[in-house]
Parts: sequence; structure tokens; C-alpha cells
Amino acid sequence: MLGEHLTRWTIRLALAACVACWVIELSSRQPTPLLKALARGLWTFGCLALWLHVACAFHFYHDWSHSAAFEQTARETRLVTGFDWGGGVWINYLLMLLWSSDVAWRWINPQSFRARPKALNRAWLSGFAFIAFNATVVFEEGAVRYAGIGATVLLTALLIARRLGAHPVLSSTGDCDD
Repeated sequence: MLGEHLTRWTIRLALAACVACWVIELSSRQPTPLLKALARGLWTFGCLALWLHVACAFHFYHDWSHSAAFEQTARETRLVTGFDWGGGVWINYLLMLLWSSDVAWRWINPQSFRARPKALNRAWLSGFAFIAFNATVVFEEGAVRYAGIGATVLLTALLIARRLGAHPVLSSTGDCDD
């Protein structure tokens, strides 16, 4: 029971931190140093929680076996989509690598991070959002699915408002720039 709770709550915390970071970044045109630090701290915490989630999943569910994780992912994917495909485990590994790189870049060279190409930022955040949406809305049910839908609606509304110019945005970090 402890293993199940740790595995579930570490990913929930990771996603909640991610959403909170994005809300901050989409809601402030000129963020204070405190808001910038809070967003970076949430982003970092979320990444660490993802790593803890994967460690818990491997420890409590897969006996530290990539093959077992792959097979379980394939079973879950088949139940939801009809496709017997375990490649989602590789997508999770890629997410861990990219998110960790993103966190490191934010801490090591914030000026370079803020100046990164907008296309790179859009591709990364869109891919991340796609993974998070599938993890919470497509592959989950109950309260987690509703929270995923709520987060999707909230973030979509903030993005649309920003595009329409009706809502202030965080323009100084480069995280969510147009």
C-alpha cells in the first residue's frame, strides 16, 4: 500500500508543480524576482518528483527491471488504445532526460535559457503538455482525469488570453513567449 501511494503521489506532485509553474509563467507580465524563483523552484521540484516516481515504480512494481516496465506499459496501452506497445516507457525516459536538461539549463545559465529559440521552447512545452495530457486524461480515470481536464482547460484559457492580448504574460523569462 505504501508503494502504491508513493508511486501515485510523486507523479501527482510532479504534475501539480508543473501546472503551478506554467500558471505563474503565463500570468505575470513582469514577474518579481520572488515569482521567478518560485516558478523555477516548482519546475525543479516537479522534475525531482518525476525521478522519484520512476524510482518508486521500478522499486515497488517492476523489481528494477526495464523489461517488466516495458511489458506493463504495453499491457496498459493495450487496455486503453488497443495497441500492444510498451514504447511509452521510452517516452518517459526521454521526458526525464529533457526535463532534467531544462532544469539544469535554467539554473546554470538563466540568460541563455531565456534567450533560447521560441520554436525550441514551443516544441518542448507542447510535447511535455501532450505527455501530461495523455498521462492524466487518457490513461487515468476519476479524480486524476478531472484534475487533468481542469489543468488543461485552465492552461488553454491562459494561453488563448495571452494570444488575444487580454491577459498579462511572463515575457521576461522566455518560457512562454510567443
